[in-house]
Amino acid sequence: MTFEELKKANKTIVPVEIKGKKYAEVNQRIMAFRSIFPEGFIKTEIVSLADNVVVIRAEVGNDGKVLGTGTAFEEQSSNYINKTSYIENCETSAVGRALGMAGFGTDCAVASAEEMQGVAKTREADEKNVEFIQNAIISEDKQMVLKKMCETEGVDIKKLCEKCNIKDFSEMTEKVFQNINAKWNKVKESCK
Repeated sequence: MTFEELKKANKTIVPVEIKGKKYAEVNQRIMAFRSIFPEGFIKTEIVSLADNVVVIRAEVGNDGKVLGTGTAFEEQSSNYINKTSYIENCETSAVGRALGMAGFGTDCAVASAEEMQGVAKTREADEKNVEFIQNAIISEDKQMVLKKMCETEGVDIKKLCEKCNIKDFSEMTEKVFQNINAKWNKVKESCK
């Protein structure tokens, strides 16, 4: 394969945009690879499969010569699609990375569009989880600890609740509780 052939093959790849950056899909990389190496090989091997976690290694090449390798990792519980297809997703990612290492689709990035979509979904889920946790009402144990801190430090609980725009500690969110803890010295002085 010459560099000119690779450039020509990469021009056939239509990237997708994810969060303002362009990425090549694995199927596009495969088609570009096949345009240069119709008899080339794409081999995958499960390196590890245990406890609903899989690691797959892929090799791409031609005439017995390896042009690129890639490794991927997937957890069955990491997202909705992986519940039924984590091995297939892992294989696709490993192939995409191997093709990227061989130069296919790297005009955009080595990571494939599928990998980056997975990252974006994981980030969104993490952000939703953080928001959910921060908006959750604190446990009764935390309410008792805060009440004890107020009593010990001479803090007026009614003033503290007013400052937090709540009726009592049973309405306090985790976010407000964390904020109070972080600024306890200032809070206790302003609520005596």
